[in-house]
Amino acid sequence: MSRQKIRIGGASGFWGEASYATAQLLSDPDLDVLVYDYLAEITLSIMARARAKDPTSGYAPDFISDAMKPNLQKIASRGIKVLSNAGGMNPLACADALKSEIAAQGLSLSVAVVEGDDLRGCLDQVAKNPEMFSGKPYPDLNSVLSVNAYLGAGPVVAALHAGADIVLTGRCVDSALALAACMHAFDWPFDDYDRLAAGSLAGHLLECGPQAMGGNFTDWEDVPDRARISYPIAQVRADGSCVISAAPDADALVIPLSVGEQMLYEIGDPQAYDLPDVSCDFSNVSLRALTDKQVEVSGATGRAPTGQLKVSTTSKDGFRAGQVVNFNGRDARAKGTVFVQSALDRARDKLSTWNAPDYQAVSVEMFGGRPCDGPYEEIAVTAAVQHQDARAVDLFLKELIGAALAAPPGLHFFTGAGRPKPSPVVALFSSLVPADLPTVSVTLEGKPLPYSSAAPKEAPQLPVPHPDPECPITGHSVSCRLEDVAVARSGDKGDIANIGVIARAPEFMPWIWAALTPDAVGTHFAGRVDGAITRFFLPGTHSMNIVMQNALGGGGIASLRNDSQGKGYAQCLLAMPVLLPADIAPKTHRKRL
Repeated sequence: MSRQKIRIGGASGFWGEASYATAQLLSDPDLDVLVYDYLAEITLSIMARARAKDPTSGYAPDFISDAMKPNLQKIASRGIKVLSNAGGMNPLACADALKSEIAAQGLSLSVAVVEGDDLRGCLDQVAKNPEMFSGKPYPDLNSVLSVNAYLGAGPVVAALHAGADIVLTGRCVDSALALAACMHAFDWPFDDYDRLAAGSLAGHLLECGPQAMGGNFTDWEDVPDRARISYPIAQVRADGSCVISAAPDADALVIPLSVGEQMLYEIGDPQAYDLPDVSCDFSNVSLRALTDKQVEVSGATGRAPTGQLKVSTTSKDGFRAGQVVNFNGRDARAKGTVFVQSALDRARDKLSTWNAPDYQAVSVEMFGGRPCDGPYEEIAVTAAVQHQDARAVDLFLKELIGAALAAPPGLHFFTGAGRPKPSPVVALFSSLVPADLPTVSVTLEGKPLPYSSAAPKEAPQLPVPHPDPECPITGHSVSCRLEDVAVARSGDKGDIANIGVIARAPEFMPWIWAALTPDAVGTHFAGRVDGAITRFFLPGTHSMNIVMQNALGGGGIASLRNDSQGKGYAQCLLAMPVLLPADIAPKTHRKRL
């Protein structure tokens, strides 16, 4: 199959996504493919526990009930391909449920299944490899909940070439579904790395649903009608360039800055964004507005992949729980500090009588200020602990709430919900394995398809980093907030946070770079970031990516923090000051507190 362009709709960005996306995207009369991403790093551990209780579960049932069931008739009549990792920990069970629904509607749609990402059968080999970021040894094998490799586009391409209408996978790279659609449509070979990088970028822009359409965008006030926000469509050309646009009659803010924020979301080195099929370089990507709801994306390049696959292991690491309480009035933060510390002191006293160890981790965070700039302070206090024994966690919660009548004045909280219960801590461990370790299989309607990995034998050479932007010598300078001259978005990968920063105008970038040094950013996030801070320059989009290690208290549901995924870090960074020459400084400023 060889075409000049295809239109791919990104209908899901996580498990629990809004249900209207599929119908909205189907309003595009030229749509060719729907892709659905359901899997975050921790999602598979939740699905693994579900499958352990019920062998027919362990996948995303929303995919069947919300996305497919109401829309299968239209999908079938128009010949639209559907690609999804909704299979999670049990792709075969997901396929069986889908085939039952297809049969119930009297349709004839072929379903392919990709397996092989589950590496529990290779645990002894996976356990030899240290954590890819920290170098820590593999967790205790008895604590392991899930072990899954990130597969690439190859097996999905094989299924499409064999005529599959719907392809279900377990853990694969989020962008691999869209890349597979492109490789199938345009007959891209596995060594055409520039096009594979371009197709991967298109998939990366689709994988988080409306985040490329104005969702989570810095200038959030400019989104016209958030209740009707569009899910993204990528019209990909045979040369790999694409146009990102909104669905018909839906609202969106599709501009280079909003699309650029998504491009930088949750990546590391933009010149070495390593995927199973290609090592991508996004540093010279160009984003160009075509209309008020269309952005052309071009300039991605690629090299041979590393020959390794990322593996996510999740494991049990004790229990955790937290409680949110509120204080108002004078010195509200001091009240919260005293209240939590007194509960913690009482809980520790009892732990000592049990001859039990202290808490592994304690987190106390306070949020709030003066409501409507009024005369008093009002804050929310989030207090959480972690311990290997659930009884110790429950003890802290009991002491915290049990001391309500002895608290400083102004304590209040939502009543009637009961005391929280300890929940298991699931730790994420990321490592690398040889690309040929997984035994990948592809079946179409239960019959095996021939498939062999196209993994390269040698790792590619890394490109030379771009030189730092230089600030020209200038006279008088003025200070402004970073938000006046840039937009930014942040995300996570385990315990790593990244913040992508894009200049509002090219001439601002050297001054932004000069202000956001690793030392300055580290000082700004003191108390939250404990590891190294690295930054990367992307001249094509006049942007930079900041990567912060040990930044999220363990990350995900291994963290006790309120923001365990760094989603608000960009908003914090946007308050930093930037010095600019008076003659180029913006004359107006973004709204501020």
